[in-house]
Amino acid sequence: MQADLVASAGQKAAGTDPILRVENLKTTFRTGPGWTQIVKGISFEIGAQETLAVVGESGSGKSVTALSIMRLLDPEFSRIEGSVSLSGRELLTLPEAEMRKVRGRQIGMIFQEALTSLNPLATVGKQIAETLYIHGRMNGAAADAEAVRLLERVRIPAARNRANDLPHNLSGGMRQRVMIAMALACKPQLLIADEPTTALDVTIQAQILQLIKELQREEGMGVLFITHDMGVVAEIADRTVVMYGGELLEQGPTERIFDNAQNTYTKTLIAAVPRLGTMDGNGQPQHFPVIDKATGALRPPTQRRDTVDHGHEPVLSVRNLVKRFDLSSGLFGGVHGRVHAVENVSFDLHAGETLSLVGESGCGKSTTGRAIMRLVEPQSGEVHLAGTDIMALDKRRVRDMRRHIQMIFQDPFASLNPRIRVGEAIAEPYLTHKLGNRAQARAKVADLLVRVGLDPAVASRYPQQFSGGQRQRICIARALSLEPKVIVADESVSGLDVSIKAQVVNLLLDLQESLGLSYLFISHDMAVVERMSHRVAVMYLGEIVEMGPAASVFANPQHPYTKRLIAAVPVPDPARRNEVRKVANDEIKSPIRAADFVPPTRVYRTVASDHIVQDWEGDWKV
Repeated sequence: MQADLVASAGQKAAGTDPILRVENLKTTFRTGPGWTQIVKGISFEIGAQETLAVVGESGSGKSVTALSIMRLLDPEFSRIEGSVSLSGRELLTLPEAEMRKVRGRQIGMIFQEALTSLNPLATVGKQIAETLYIHGRMNGAAADAEAVRLLERVRIPAARNRANDLPHNLSGGMRQRVMIAMALACKPQLLIADEPTTALDVTIQAQILQLIKELQREEGMGVLFITHDMGVVAEIADRTVVMYGGELLEQGPTERIFDNAQNTYTKTLIAAVPRLGTMDGNGQPQHFPVIDKATGALRPPTQRRDTVDHGHEPVLSVRNLVKRFDLSSGLFGGVHGRVHAVENVSFDLHAGETLSLVGESGCGKSTTGRAIMRLVEPQSGEVHLAGTDIMALDKRRVRDMRRHIQMIFQDPFASLNPRIRVGEAIAEPYLTHKLGNRAQARAKVADLLVRVGLDPAVASRYPQQFSGGQRQRICIARALSLEPKVIVADESVSGLDVSIKAQVVNLLLDLQESLGLSYLFISHDMAVVERMSHRVAVMYLGEIVEMGPAASVFANPQHPYTKRLIAAVPVPDPARRNEVRKVANDEIKSPIRAADFVPPTRVYRTVASDHIVQDWEGDWKV
């Protein structure tokens, strides 16, 4: 099979030599007394101006493949075999001194975590200039001027001033642009982009993808794009390589992979991609198709019954919620400004309903969820849970109240104590609230693990012994241990691989159907929100700018910001890959205001049944 895959690689024009040729690449790591093979003999090629996507879930060997090509693995603890040739030059046998000249000059690399990849003590302009100096391109004032030019080229506004900023003073999208500028500084033949958009908001992701495509056309370079998101693959890749467990399962033109995938795993990845506009005829969410572990076949989408009864009082009612954070000058300095994180937010959530709060990072979504649970204390507003005024409760009664409203956090590993077995973690809230004895708690844990699709026997394991998706299921089980009425899910699927995300979303929908749960679903992923939600509230700079039934908001968005979010969602259609999309390059504005700032009175108008939008004037970003 491997020989067939090698033979089919590329499908390039006759006589065109590839920039990069990888043949039978094997990477092995030292594990204790022995060795474990991570990459198991993969082969592919990349031509000039061609983008090859290497796609697969976490642990499939994608990033190790890239690090092997760059020879960035510690030779004491790793072995790389096979062949990696760049324009006909074998890289695996190059002396290290020669390989250092290849890195950065002929092969540029963008890493997933821009903040950890940049020196926190050096300005971004100096770091780009250092790349030029190390590779002998230029130095001194010329290198500084070229660094500014590169920042301008990657669409960073006020580049001359931004060149003097430290990395932490830039947003995530801007830091990623700095990484791209650094990777392109020496005009490499090949650009390796390792999950460059995974942690970014959907609008920033769209900007980065568009930027990479534009720069590729200008420079004529090949791109090796590593991702787990098939939606991004369709957006950017000419050809696709699918990896699983270190092996190459399938490769070919992206159109053929999407239209006629041969491998079941590939079909699963494609089927799991959330797509906008795929609701059923009644405007109700459907499950994501996922693989059936017993049969190996895809489980088709199943329609969820509408369980929302708007004839009764809401289970959660929020009115005029305000949360601001003071900014002071030093220990004894006065307040010179405030972060208006949540500003006059109001909504209702009914039994069995999912209301999604959507928007980019910094819009106030998570702070809203935390303020409702009083994990942060709001300045003003009313929050009623099943008729109880949460804001009027003392600390003891607030803890009792949290039995009825639980939170699932974004990072499941950080949410679990690594020293406590998962069974104890799930049972802890049950025992703390004195809902039963230890024997009853053990039975409860076993039942909850079954509910979330795990074997009760795993209760004796520790969090680090589970995958990310399994850890999130454990966090869901813990939240369910108190039988809450409301669950606040704060970006609970955003960090997961696309197929694991599909499984967790399906699980949340199943639990809502069987237990009548209400979800406040916080996310920036518009495609997932469409599948999960009955209603959607769009937040910008701490305010709700549009809210209504999911079907109405997605079919007929009114506010410019809502339209921007929807337009930025990757289109999982390879046929549209070469389209030039109009993507706004501006970042979300700062919610910091002067200490004496008084928010303007907002006016909302009704555009359809239960669908409201905030009026805006001229520049709505003010």
